[in-house]
Amino acid sequence: MSETTIVQRPPEPDFSMITPEELITYREAENRWRASSAAWPIIGEPDPAAAIEWQELALPGRDLPVRVYRPASTSRTDLPLVIHVHGGGFVGTAAQCDWTNSHLAAHLPAVVISVEHRLVAPDSTLAHAAADGWDVLAHDSTRWGIDPTRTAVFGESFGALISAMTAIRARDTGLRLAAQVLVNPVVEVTDTMFDYPSIAEYAHSPSPALPLLRLLKQLAVPPRTDARALSPFYADDLTDLAPTLLLVPTQDALADHGRRYAERLRAAGTSVRLTEYQGARHAFLTLPGVEPQANSARAEILEFLRAALAA
Repeated sequence: MSETTIVQRPPEPDFSMITPEELITYREAENRWRASSAAWPIIGEPDPAAAIEWQELALPGRDLPVRVYRPASTSRTDLPLVIHVHGGGFVGTAAQCDWTNSHLAAHLPAVVISVEHRLVAPDSTLAHAAADGWDVLAHDSTRWGIDPTRTAVFGESFGALISAMTAIRARDTGLRLAAQVLVNPVVEVTDTMFDYPSIAEYAHSPSPALPLLRLLKQLAVPPRTDARALSPFYADDLTDLAPTLLLVPTQDALADHGRRYAERLRAAGTSVRLTEYQGARHAFLTLPGVEPQANSARAEILEFLRAALAA
């Protein structure tokens, strides 16, 4: 029996009423599907010109899985590095982004490291996921055999939140990034994160975004946590950050998060290219089988990173 017939996608639960136990069961089944070839008609096939493997980073107190993409045709040790963070706060896996990341690895060319960050849950918060993103960037880059002077960060949705936080921390520690790419980002997790026209407009259509975002906030930011410290939108200083590509699908509850963050970056003097994809939905970049504009977005990311990471 083929893998496609064995791995079935689970039905989506009611996120407004889900229990912690039900969440764990659902995300294990959903991530198993996303990591299988059964999902390829929706999330796209990996580029055969890239080699893909799981590795583990030994970090203090934990081992962190990362998905490593390299061009299959070369063993060069002077390639640039792209640190990628997948979307999905309480569900998601780096494998769901093989379509984009394998293409970038093969055609930039570059080494792309996608972080299998800890997912938010009652015992795991946004702070844990953000630490995973930072620790991969700060890890000894000689392990990857790359040119450490040419490094970019790239994230989608919740992963874009982590990438934006990582870019700010890199600036604060003197680590120079060549670029950051943020796709349909969450940029704040405070009580005002829902106070945007796009969230009101797309709260329940084309997907049940509001229950998902409420659950994300509940799990990501426990009571008595300083949510502003975990919200790039409220960072005190957004100057001297890496040139930014920010992609916004217009039929997305989070569209105004991206638009307002672009405004803040520009006001701080950071170079920003904001591109709106008309009619595209949230997470469109990971859905090339059903979102035609995913191809254009992937091409734009490739072009932007190729220029930013040029030797």
